[in-house]
Amino acid sequence: MRISLSVCKEVYLNFPASPIMTDSFNRWQRKEKVVVVMGATGTGKSRLSIDLATRFHAEVVNSDKMQVYHGLDITTNKVTDEEQCGVPHHLLGIIDPDSDFTATDFSHFASLAAGSIASRDRLPIIVGGSNSYIESLVDDEELEFRSNFECCFLWVDVSLPVLNSFVSTRVDQMIELGLIDEVRKIFDPKADYNRGVRRAIGVPELDRFLRAESSGADYQTRARLLEAAINEIKANTCKLAARQLEKIQRLSSLPGWNIHRLDATEAFIKSGRESDEAWDNLVAGPSSTIVRRFLYADQHRATPIKSKPGMIPSAIPAAVMGAAVAAVGR
Repeated sequence: MRISLSVCKEVYLNFPASPIMTDSFNRWQRKEKVVVVMGATGTGKSRLSIDLATRFHAEVVNSDKMQVYHGLDITTNKVTDEEQCGVPHHLLGIIDPDSDFTATDFSHFASLAAGSIASRDRLPIIVGGSNSYIESLVDDEELEFRSNFECCFLWVDVSLPVLNSFVSTRVDQMIELGLIDEVRKIFDPKADYNRGVRRAIGVPELDRFLRAESSGADYQTRARLLEAAINEIKANTCKLAARQLEKIQRLSSLPGWNIHRLDATEAFIKSGRESDEAWDNLVAGPSSTIVRRFLYADQHRATPIKSKPGMIPSAIPAAVMGAAVAAVGR
């Protein structure tokens, strides 16, 4: 599901200003607050994070383990600059594509990003499908993330049969947008597919086709290998979605993981305006209510405020990243 640009607008909020946004010198809460958006691949997590960021003073921290790497924007399905609607995004496309960026690395830098965002009186929204990254961050005993942040977990869920059909169609769209050319540009017959961005679904699957292409194989051979590669990409994406769903279900059963499930299936079944209305009614609207209660539960008087996110430099300076991290931007 691509992000509807209708969310890119000023929003007037008829509820009190968050303590995150006001009275920095007299904070009444003991912990900062953070929203975590979870879900399987393709369920609309990025769309929801931007929906929320246009309703609250928020910035997004990416927690997708492939989208942290620079390059392969189509293959890893990064949210585009236009779709970001001016909402600042962190840890998106900034890591050297050949480096190893572990869950421990993510926990460290995501914690820094969330702290920096909160220190500027904004709400951190952590979003991505890599639930192992999220679990590592939230339950890291050394970072003491839970000691510093109170978490609100949102889970965007879609029926697997419906989602599988959607991700299959999305792969076809990614092919049309240039996925094969994108992977072809980084193809190296000696490359390690267990390291860096080359682990992304869509890269190893095209290896046999690209080898045949580079060796001058005939058209029929190349066409057969390309079709097989595309089918494998679709199958592996569906398998990934199933694994991610199992991981979220496991987390939801653990103490301290009070995850709010939002069923977006109807928005995927419908199309056009009806799909957008279903998304607003079943996902964006309820999520806003949940987050509003999470942020403003202790407020007693409603005051209209106007929210319009502005472009702010990244929370993590390039120098902090170290030699292994190339903060090259998009």
